[in-house]
Amino acid sequence: MPVLVKLDDLLHDRRMTLTELADKVGLTLANLSILKTGKAKAIRFSTLEAICRELDCQPGDLLGYED
Repeated sequence: MPVLVKLDDLLHDRRMTLTELADKVGLTLANLSILKTGKAKAIRFSTLEAICRELDCQPGDLLGYED
């Protein structure tokens, strides 16, 4: 899939675990794990907004495109 999810890098940079982020944004650990591993087929804007709010980032910091 050419859309890359850089959630792992952002979590590492902020010294935050996936579990901590799941608690803060109100998502299940399983759903965030699917997103982190790049297996998600879609992401809701509300989810993207919550992740960006908690990680203090822009959507472009979280998602990338590689041909």
